[in-house]
Amino acid sequence: MTVSASAARRAGDRRGNALTLPGWLGVRLRSARGAALALGALVLVTAFLAAAFPRGVTQYETDGLRHALASAPPEQRAVEISAGQADATGRDPAGGWAAAVLDRQDRALRGLFRAPLRTSAADAVHGVRTTQPLAARDAWLPRPDGVDPKLSLYAASGLARHATVTEGRLPRAAAPGAGTLEAAVTTATARTLHLRTGRTLHLDGLTVRISGLLAPRAPDGDHWAADPLRAAPRRDVTEGIPAQRFWRAGLLLAPGDGPALLSTDGKAEKFWHYPVDAGALTAADAPLLRERVLSVEHGATLARLRAVVGTGALADSAVDGLLDGYARTRAAIAPVIAVAAFGLGTVAGIVLLMAGALTAERRRPELALLRARGASLAGLAGRLAAETAVVALPAAAGGGGLALLLVPGERVAPALLAAAGAGLLGTLALPLRAVAAHRRPRPAVRADPAGARPSRRRTVAELTVLVLAVGAVVTLRRRTTAGGGVDALVSAAPVLVAVIAALVLLRLWPLPLRLAARPAARTSGLTGFLALARAGRAPATAGLPLLALLVALTTASFGGSVLAGVAAARDRAALTAVGAEARISAERPLPAALQRAVARVPGVEDAVPLRISVQTADDGGAPLYLVIAEPEAYARLARATGLGAFPAADLADPGGDRPLPAIVSPRVRTRFGDAPMALQPEYGQLVVRPRAVRADTPAQPGGDFMLLNARSVARLHPDTYAEADNGPTTMLLSGRGLDAGALRAAVRAHTPASLAVRVSLRSAERAELADSPLQQGAERLYTAAVVAGAGFALLALLLSLLRTAPERTRLLAGLRTMGLPPGRGRRLMVLEALPQALLAAVGGVLAGAAAIRLLGPGTDLTPLALPGAAGGGPGTVRLQTDPASLLLPSAGVVVLALAVALVQAWVAERRRESNELRAGDPS
Repeated sequence: MTVSASAARRAGDRRGNALTLPGWLGVRLRSARGAALALGALVLVTAFLAAAFPRGVTQYETDGLRHALASAPPEQRAVEISAGQADATGRDPAGGWAAAVLDRQDRALRGLFRAPLRTSAADAVHGVRTTQPLAARDAWLPRPDGVDPKLSLYAASGLARHATVTEGRLPRAAAPGAGTLEAAVTTATARTLHLRTGRTLHLDGLTVRISGLLAPRAPDGDHWAADPLRAAPRRDVTEGIPAQRFWRAGLLLAPGDGPALLSTDGKAEKFWHYPVDAGALTAADAPLLRERVLSVEHGATLARLRAVVGTGALADSAVDGLLDGYARTRAAIAPVIAVAAFGLGTVAGIVLLMAGALTAERRRPELALLRARGASLAGLAGRLAAETAVVALPAAAGGGGLALLLVPGERVAPALLAAAGAGLLGTLALPLRAVAAHRRPRPAVRADPAGARPSRRRTVAELTVLVLAVGAVVTLRRRTTAGGGVDALVSAAPVLVAVIAALVLLRLWPLPLRLAARPAARTSGLTGFLALARAGRAPATAGLPLLALLVALTTASFGGSVLAGVAAARDRAALTAVGAEARISAERPLPAALQRAVARVPGVEDAVPLRISVQTADDGGAPLYLVIAEPEAYARLARATGLGAFPAADLADPGGDRPLPAIVSPRVRTRFGDAPMALQPEYGQLVVRPRAVRADTPAQPGGDFMLLNARSVARLHPDTYAEADNGPTTMLLSGRGLDAGALRAAVRAHTPASLAVRVSLRSAERAELADSPLQQGAERLYTAAVVAGAGFALLALLLSLLRTAPERTRLLAGLRTMGLPPGRGRRLMVLEALPQALLAAVGGVLAGAAAIRLLGPGTDLTPLALPGAAGGGPGTVRLQTDPASLLLPSAGVVVLALAVALVQAWVAERRRESNELRAGDPS
């Protein structure tokens, strides 16, 4: 019997041990499915955002790199190699210039380029060209000022692939020593120089016969960008005085005619033009690509290149300059984006910790019982970690996988590490909180703010955070974000400011509660006193939701102000570029019919014609822009745009020979003072005196301008002012709903073909400032981070309110049994939730305002707002407080808290009191 009993006991122990971990986990997950699903969803979303953020950063940086190269002029995004006639030595110097030799050298040169320096083989071109143009002596050629046209000769590859023959045929290589060569020209060149198939051109020491006309298939593409003269002629001017106009054009020879150019006076050279292929580039390739380009220009690759084409070969490229500009913008944007990353990461981490803390608080009796029955801290932590790991780690893996699938980008390892960090935090939040709470037995005492006494450790921790926050603020104000590079301490400055605000509010929170509770206790009503008493007895874990809310609100206020500052800077830059909603300008006076048609375009409120004359200054400084306009209309325009508003009476005509009043810029006032000065525009002499000073004016924002009354000028010089040649050359239009399409149609319909009119729209300038993928991507990512942080903060608020929902429901049920009306119950719920919501809202506003005020001078938004701007100069875009970004998130917190309280009261009113007040339920 003893043996069988012992065996049974051992079998029972084995069965119990078999259920120790897997069986217990199964029981826990089945009994708390809702909590497990909620934890899994929270970790899934957090891991997804954590993994998506680095991939989003690399994606917009990659798009920005490709755009920086693709948007540059074709001649700047290529590598060009050239070798002059100094390398044409030996017994047969012309042999090294043959087409077959150049093709072989082209293949060898391609092999010298190593990734990520990749070239576009389809658009590459090589051959022989003249570097000094040859004059064409034929009398029938057009000569605008009597100067002979200058023609450049090209014996280049790929002509058949990149052009379509519209007349005649492609040129054929001439026999060695032949005096006449064949050449083709593009249709644009033929139209300008009056060329046709079969005509002969006589150049200096060379005769060329036109064999055919070509139409380039992509005249603006990389192939023709090696030298734009090959595709279209250009009008140049001579260097002498007076300057004389003449035509420049290119003649396209057969590739085999390259050696024939050595005998001309054109100083022939071999060339190889390789467009850089940016389609496969990533942001991580930028530093190495720059090294490769510099090596081609000045380094080891240049030495190997010269071994192929000759010792005098040269390589040149503007790609390294484009990469430098991209790197400066990228480095300047990174610190601003890092602020959003730190804010979002902090809020998400706090929410995960708070979820663990709330679970530990809910399971406090269970965990205390396990400790009382001998469970070790390590065993308890292990069980809880296993319980959460079963849910959190698969959720983190799922979130990371979704980010890899849905968010384009190249950085896989950082995304997976970020997702793993979210899963690890979700796994350890509950066991760590449980270990801290049950490290030693504690009596059941109130743990609310009114009775809490901060420990020395807490005081030391708070002082440490304060020192870090002060250091971060001082460092950012001294260095600014324009210097580039990400400093963790500087990027965490808004978060540290929010943490300091949360700590201060938690310390001061009991004081207003006590002050408000005293008068409430002396009143006859129950609702106010009970709500304040319950708010004062909120659990100590309420500090985590407050911290999450303050960090999120501060980050949202800071981020909203960043986005608002970027938008305002772009609006200002667009307005400065145009001067109004639209500007119509020409080199010659605008037709009167055009002025009338533009004034009738839908959405135009004011159409102000202007006469702008550039005057040479007597002091040898910058020229003066003399602006002549009708004072009333121009004053309305200045008020509408906000550029130097003034009363029209400032330009009132004084009559007689007295000096005309003028509104001038500050620099004009500084240069010439207030004394009368004489100007000599095309209308006649004008004597003017500065009447008022304005920093800007719509006609010439930021320039040295002088504004006069048009009626005064017309009175003094009626004949010359009324001449058609002295009419307005510029019109500025104001109006919020201006129809851009109708405006362009009106300009086209009323502009003669001989007049070139330019239409500039403020909306188009604004869109151009925001079309860079680097700026757009950073702005979108910043917006997403702010929205996600706000979502986490609201989730923290909901968790804190739902945690105490059962207790509030039982309280409301008990009060209803004692005769509390439903309206009073709803008021009690609202008043109980209101103090903490107001605390978070007011604290968020104060912390956000403090962060913006402290960090604004060191936050340079110029690279983020204006493409190509370096920042740090006089036009630096600084962070300014945006009231909407400061107040709306905090108001949203209050509204959400009140909505949750009202919904909870509404639900509680529809339940039976007996279901909520059953004997034996925990309170």
